[in-house]
Formats: sequence, structure tokens, C-alpha cells
Amino acid sequence: MAGARGRAPPGLRRWLSSPAAAPRVCVVGSGPAGFYTAQHILKHHGGALVDIYEKLPVPFGLVRFGVAPDHPEVKNVINTFTQTARSERCAYYGNVTVGRDVMVPELQQAYHAVVLSYGAEDSRVLGIPGENLPGVYSARAFVGWYNGLPENRDLKPDLSCETALILGHGNVALDIARILLSPLQLLRKTDITDSSLAALACSKVKRVWLVGRRGPLQVAFTIKELREMINLPGARAVLDPADFTGLENAVKDAPRPRKRLTELMIKTALDKPVEVQEGAAAPRAWGLKFQRSPQEVLPSADGRRARGVRMALTRLEGSGDSAKALPTGDVEELECGLVLSSIGYRSLPLDPAVPFDSQHGVIPNSSGRVEGVPGLYCSGWVKRGPTGVIITTMNDSFDTAQSVLEDLQRGVLDISPSREGFGVVESILRSRGVRPVSFSDWEKIDAAEVARGKAAGKPREKIVDPAEMLRIIGH
Repeated sequence: MAGARGRAPPGLRRWLSSPAAAPRVCVVGSGPAGFYTAQHILKHHGGALVDIYEKLPVPFGLVRFGVAPDHPEVKNVINTFTQTARSERCAYYGNVTVGRDVMVPELQQAYHAVVLSYGAEDSRVLGIPGENLPGVYSARAFVGWYNGLPENRDLKPDLSCETALILGHGNVALDIARILLSPLQLLRKTDITDSSLAALACSKVKRVWLVGRRGPLQVAFTIKELREMINLPGARAVLDPADFTGLENAVKDAPRPRKRLTELMIKTALDKPVEVQEGAAAPRAWGLKFQRSPQEVLPSADGRRARGVRMALTRLEGSGDSAKALPTGDVEELECGLVLSSIGYRSLPLDPAVPFDSQHGVIPNSSGRVEGVPGLYCSGWVKRGPTGVIITTMNDSFDTAQSVLEDLQRGVLDISPSREGFGVVESILRSRGVRPVSFSDWEKIDAAEVARGKAAGKPREKIVDPAEMLRIIGH
């Protein structure tokens, strides 16, 4: 049974004088950072017991709620995480909000080490007039909507306009553009939510512009995602050759990934557009716009929704990744009825007892050791900021896990006082009326989703209402 405790084989207890000295580690957050941290500790310490806490009933964080539905191969890491969760030395407790249902100091009383891996649950704001107008959404909320994140299930984005504007040149921006323009028959075979598929079926969006403050040499997306966008059936790329003048020479000595990415953009810009036969429906189109910084979201005549964005044209000072965009004084207006802000995610403080650098949106730390709080650690985006892909998070989490292991080995963490782990936390939760969800509970929800998906010809139909999840497991 998931979460059951068994004794580790004797050969694995290499750091322990007796089974009684088993260190208890608590991980907060069940996304990639949380699971990779747990995996590394369990693999390299034969006696450690790891409990993973998650605020939602369902695990896997951004692998479930961030990865695009048409990228199922990226979600294969869920198989590895499931193996970790099924380990006899690991337990999963969903439906528990740390910082509300149980506080970090209470976890510190119950465990020898506490690792915060709760990610980035907010979006960076644009800080410009009009960004709160109807028709303006954060990329995080939009991605959460089509991926079934419970808090975004009622988003109901207005897709009644022909032109959408995405602010940002990263992979998330390309994901959103691709979802907006993908043929429905491609999306129907994915785990995109039923309600977002229905909304996209009625969408009038035909053009998507991706706008960035800097130039082609500073885009943050990768070649795989760009190639996928260029090859999207029924959508043509609109790139202005003038934006790429002289860049072939500029990237001659650039690192290979940057060079190949730039060459692909140049080739796409120079390719002749396919002739559209008379009478044929206007094809969908997308394009990249550079050196434009949003100044204001412009309201419609009645002031009730967005009708466009005023951009400051910029010039670049410096080169490469460190180039800065400075306004030239010229402005331009882009008409659009849908504005998506994809300028990054942001971590939030979890508990007053935990130090937090609100300027950078991270917990101050050294190799994952939280500054000034022995026995407290962090991994993932809350440790280093919301950048990188799953492999980056994996390496970062292994780094934090290694710090925990070193501190255990060197005796920095005193494991002589026995800690009760979940035994203590369970009574705290019970007193506050909170019922945790186990990993075997999640597997029942998982089975229900897969069964519903099968009926619709999809890999799964995600349940988006936490109350319904809890009903399925009889909570």
C-alpha cells in the first residue's frame, strides 16, 4: 500500500547506527522539485523517511498543470514520481495547505529536516495602466485554465476577437500561441480540459502576435518549440526579414543552440508565404514582434474591455543576454481583443517564520540551506527563481537533497531526538478539521480521470473541481 512504512534492507542502512535513528524529512510541494528532492534523499540514504505535503488533492504540480497538453512525452516523469511515492519509505499527504492547515514551525517540531519546494504560484505583473481590463489574462492563469488547475477552472477567457497579443518570448508564450491556433482535431486527442476545448472550438482568434522588449538574439524560447510552431498545420509564420538584417554574422560565434535558433528564424522570415487560393478561408497566422515594450492596455470606447496595446519602441544597449531595452521615444499601437502576459511566474512567502526575499521572489539560501534557519531547506523555483525546464529543476533539487544528506552525515542535523513526523501533524490536522489525501486516494482519482478520458478518446479527462475529487475517494 502507498505510504506504508517498511524497514530498509540492512545493507542500505549505511549511515545509521540503529533503525531507531531514522531521519524524518518533510517536503512541501509535490511538483518536480519536491519529488526529485525526495527521490534523491531516499536513493542515497537507506533509512530516511520522507513525507510529501501538497495543498491540492492531486500531485505533480507543473507537470500536470504547466506542461502543454500536446506535449505528453514531457509528462512521462510522472512514472518516476509514482515509483518514488510508492516507496515504503515515502508517504504523500495531499489536500494539506502548509502555512494555513499546518505551519512551518509545527513541521520543524515534527521532522528533522523540512524542505520547501512549493514553486511559484503567482504571476509577475506588467505594472501598466489597463492591465486589469477584461480581455487581459496572465499566461499562468490561461495555462492553468486549459490544463485543469482548479483555481483557474472558471476563467472563461473571451476568445471572440480575431487578434491576440502575447507579451513575452519564452516557451510558455509559444505554448499558448500553439494552443490558440492548433487544429481542434489535434487537441481532441490530448488531456486538455473539456471546457477549454469547447471554448477553443468557438474561438474567433486567427492571428497571434508574440511581442518582446528585446531582439531576436534575446528570445528565451528554444528551437524545438519554435520548430513545432513553424510546422503547425493551418497556421503560417509572419516574420519580418528586416528584423534579422545582419544577424547571420552576429551569431557566427554564438553558442550552438542560439546560432541554430537564430538561423531557423532567419530562414522562416525569408521563406515565401504559401499562396492562398481565392475563396479559401483566411489561414491562421502568428508572428514575432521585437523591441516593443508595453506602455498601456488601451480600453474600448465604452471602457469595458481591452482593444489594443500601446507599445514603446526600444533600442538595445549592449549585446547578447545582457542587452537592455531602452525606449526610443516612439510609440505604436497594436489592435487586439485578447492580451496574455507571459513575463514570468513569481513565488510568494508561505509562512511568516520563513525568510523571504520579496524583491527576487525567492527564499534566501545557500545550496538550498535556508539562511539563518538550521534544518530548513528549499528547492526548485522558490530557491532559484522561476526559470529553466524540468531537467534544470531536477539538478537543482538533487543539489538541495545533497545538502540535506551532507548535514545528516556531518551531524549538523541532530537525529538523536526521535521525531514523530506525520504522527504529530495528523493530530494537528484533525484538530483543524483537515483530512489529508493519500497516494492510493490519488490513484483512485487518476483511474476515474483515465476512464472518463477513454470514453472521449483522450488519455484522460481531468477533474477540475477539488470537491469532486474528494467525493470520488469518499472524503
